[in-house]
Amino acid sequence: MVAVNPTWIDNVTMTGFGLRRSDSVLTMHSGATLSARSGIVPGTGGLTVSLSGSTITVSAGIALIYYPGEGVFRAPMTSVSSLTLTAAHATLPRIDLVYLRVWCHSVDASGLNQADVVYLPGTASSTPTAPVPAGTQIYMPLATISVPASGGGSPTVSTAVRPYTVAPGGILPLQASAPASPYVGQYYDDQANLRRWNGSTWETLAKVETVGWTTPSLAANYTTGDLVSNGNAQGPIRYRKYNDRGTDYMEWDGGAQRTTGSQVANILQSALGAAFRPAARASFVIARNGGGVIGDTSAIVHSVKVDFNQDGTVALVAHNAGTADTAWFSFRGIRYALS
Repeated sequence: MVAVNPTWIDNVTMTGFGLRRSDSVLTMHSGATLSARSGIVPGTGGLTVSLSGSTITVSAGIALIYYPGEGVFRAPMTSVSSLTLTAAHATLPRIDLVYLRVWCHSVDASGLNQADVVYLPGTASSTPTAPVPAGTQIYMPLATISVPASGGGSPTVSTAVRPYTVAPGGILPLQASAPASPYVGQYYDDQANLRRWNGSTWETLAKVETVGWTTPSLAANYTTGDLVSNGNAQGPIRYRKYNDRGTDYMEWDGGAQRTTGSQVANILQSALGAAFRPAARASFVIARNGGGVIGDTSAIVHSVKVDFNQDGTVALVAHNAGTADTAWFSFRGIRYALS
């Protein structure tokens, strides 16, 4: 059995190596045993990289840098760093790198034990790539700077290369790709959705979305409802499309008043756009007026069929096409899948 020194015990002496390995428990893993994940601590707003003229400015901030076999180096950068951008090449663009480096003599034989920000100019090329720090370096990228050829415009800063890290069980933000070697129940933010690893695939968690309504214009013989009299006070006809568990749905609301003339093939002034049409006809029985129905008045029918068709039209199908058969009708509560 091999004994080790745990932290926070009286009279136990810890080396820097031992403390770094113990600190690995404070952050998310990187997929390997005794590993950790390098990154900026999100929410601190720190270690931002900006450019003004030829001056590169890196704000104060906190980061954790993991080096394989050595553990986690904590790097609290308490002050702003200023660096100078190398002049542009005469004819070719290049990509430069700004990174946070930990100098640890026991690892890199540098003769230094400190952390600072480093600027590394790239090589000018017709197809430039960001440089990679050479030799044994404990580092974490903060930003790249795209520098066009002289006279070709202003350099631009991108922070897409910077990693983020959180405590174990935390949600990684702003991830361009899924974390490697995930554990069951791990979450990450893919910049648009919250994703969860279920042991075999990444699931997308449903979001609570606010989707606005569209109020369409109706055909000539119809008046859209209001909250007083038209459409039996059902409110105006309106619709919206939303996504629920990966499927697009249409939802309708409101009512309308039939005025004069015969039933038409589309109660809307124009057909719905392609993105709002069902893959198969969606049919519903909807509420309508109870009086003036042709037929046996002792068995008055208070409903009528409506078809939402694949060509974007919306048609009422009633016992009689005349104006006396359907005076008002309601679309409230209609919902159907588009696929």
